[in-house]
Amino acid sequence: MLHSLARRRIKNTLFLLLGFALPFFSQAEDGYKLWLRYAPLEESAMTLSWTNSIGELELFGASETLQAAKTEMELGISGLLGNSDFKGQSPIWLGPLDQLPPADTRALRDEIQSLNDEGYLIYRSDAIEGDPWIVTGKTDIGVLYGTFAFLRMVQSGELNPDLNQTIAIVSEPKIQHRLLNHWDNLTRTVERVQSGQSIWEWFQLPDYVSPRYRDYARANASVGINGTVLTNVNSNALVLTTEYLYKTAAIANELRPYGIKVYLTARFSAPIEIGGLKTADPLNAEVAKWWKKKIDEIYSIIPDFGGFLVKANSEGQPGPQDYDRSHADGANLLADALAPHSGIVMWRAFVYSHKNTVDRAKQAYTEFVPMDGSFRDNVIIQTKNGPIDFMPREPFHPMFGAMPKTPLALELQITQEYLGGAVHLAYLAPLFEEVLDSDTFTNGQGSTVAKIIEGEFSDVQHTVIAGVANIGTDRNWTGHPLLQSNWYAFGRLAWEPQLSSETIATEWIQQTFNAEPEIVDTLIPMLMESREAVVNYSMPLGLHHIMARGHHYGPGPWVDEGRADWTSLYYHRADEQGLGFDRTSTGSNALEQYSPTIRNQWSDVEKIPEELLLWFHHVPWNFEMKSGNILWDELGLHYQMGVDAVRSWKEEWESLSDKIDPERHHHVAVLLKRQEREAIEYKDACLTYFQTFANLPWPSKVEPAEHDLEFYKAIKRHHVPGDPSEQ
Repeated sequence: MLHSLARRRIKNTLFLLLGFALPFFSQAEDGYKLWLRYAPLEESAMTLSWTNSIGELELFGASETLQAAKTEMELGISGLLGNSDFKGQSPIWLGPLDQLPPADTRALRDEIQSLNDEGYLIYRSDAIEGDPWIVTGKTDIGVLYGTFAFLRMVQSGELNPDLNQTIAIVSEPKIQHRLLNHWDNLTRTVERVQSGQSIWEWFQLPDYVSPRYRDYARANASVGINGTVLTNVNSNALVLTTEYLYKTAAIANELRPYGIKVYLTARFSAPIEIGGLKTADPLNAEVAKWWKKKIDEIYSIIPDFGGFLVKANSEGQPGPQDYDRSHADGANLLADALAPHSGIVMWRAFVYSHKNTVDRAKQAYTEFVPMDGSFRDNVIIQTKNGPIDFMPREPFHPMFGAMPKTPLALELQITQEYLGGAVHLAYLAPLFEEVLDSDTFTNGQGSTVAKIIEGEFSDVQHTVIAGVANIGTDRNWTGHPLLQSNWYAFGRLAWEPQLSSETIATEWIQQTFNAEPEIVDTLIPMLMESREAVVNYSMPLGLHHIMARGHHYGPGPWVDEGRADWTSLYYHRADEQGLGFDRTSTGSNALEQYSPTIRNQWSDVEKIPEELLLWFHHVPWNFEMKSGNILWDELGLHYQMGVDAVRSWKEEWESLSDKIDPERHHHVAVLLKRQEREAIEYKDACLTYFQTFANLPWPSKVEPAEHDLEFYKAIKRHHVPGDPSEQ
């Protein structure tokens, strides 16, 4: 009796440490546990085999990270198998290789020797006495990553508990720094995120540290994310003051056991704003001295601080060009001060100016490529996936492959700034996969963006991939329950860029709901077609930057006020002759920035992929498409296809009403109904507007618009979450 009571107390403590208070387990599903639910597996011969297989859990080592791995394994196995006693025949060994029993590790050394410090090995062989399941790596964090992988593979059926051959699964991240970028403000508003406030409770820190931080760390570590930038790229220098550094340290302490470093955004004018200097000129000796002293202070408070993310001389942010200095001058100033501490600078290439009359798509390349080789080794140029701004579809950024002497980081957007925010379903793994697999041809065929950011074609010290987070204080973290998949997918692709979107979606569904075939078979098509559907009902065939002003939510093809490069007309160029932005040699010649292979294909309207047609060409309304339709009719059909796809999801989701818990099922059903309504609005608003130029009959097979153009132009949305004008 005493033994049973003690066990219950240990289990209760375990749940509290993980931030899941016991009453939570009696509540309805609300999405808080993300893909770490560890719900009981369906009864099957495989499940019974696992129950009989999993024996005593043995931990070799005592670090906080290894304790986290042990706790996770206990939570996972007890949840999945109901096997809290671990009475099976095969023990689980958790620990780094150099801590495991030496007599049994010879075979493991051969398997593990080529892995990097974050890699893991899951191993089982009857050659080792007791047939243990071994989760190991060179380091403690490798063991933690292996623990999450082991639990994931138990749920997916990838591991067979019946020992009939040696099992040796090795994995390591292809990219060194895998970061979330939070666009969170110190006021707890979050730019471009619609899932609640910032999770960072700056006013409460460092005294009260929310248990949510530990759950956040677990979720990130489970998919291999190892860094987080806590603050908005439109930065506030206040975060670099001593008061806020201690607040940041409190967060870092919670994330550290899970292998996650914290980073901050550095406002370039901080020496003036919080340092009392009269200048922030990067070549000024006093400025350099100030940054060195400040960075030394940061590391005295946060010894494993990762470094800075900087947005400079873009959209009104201060930077080195304010002093007639280059981006290299500014980045190297910070890099030199960070280098003694092994810190890095991620300097964003998202720079453009309304004063520059050159095509906005060309400006970053024009500014940065001539500086290749001018940056310190610990400077990484962080480059968005496309040359404009996280559009539903863009060609890959031409900078990838054009700066072989400089490490380039790929910046992706997990939050859906231009894809319906946290309201519209858009599974973004296909978008991420599309850019990672894009062949730049800059080092011959096979020079994909993925290989470039992995450093395959250059000798770089740092490789980085970053995702703009979609996380907030909503109980389910991401607003829309199905958009947790994008956080998950980013992490998995950051670890292994060659994974397929469908594989990732399957994993996520199995863990977030369950592995029942009807659920998986219904949700996979919904997820896989969702991003393309959003493209179709908003900006098809290479159209881009067609959204309402300011908050970017909903259609606005007529937007023509203010600075030109923030209007829709600047990009779609609709007139009586046709539609699209001519970026060939007869237009802005942005195509010149791509390799000859790409230029030769994309400059030809007959050869360019039609999904990029209007990005690079101004095409007549009666241009014959590959389908045989003229452009105007094809445009209308794409808008209609997007609407029809959302309608079909409503029916498919309804078919799962007895398979999905009521709370999450109702939430998604309501959001899909709204998405259908707003997809129709996008279709009708854009087509009624473009028809004023095409002067052609409404496309056949496309539902007539519900209202006239003036109705759609009069729609106003107020207080849209994430709107930076209301921060």
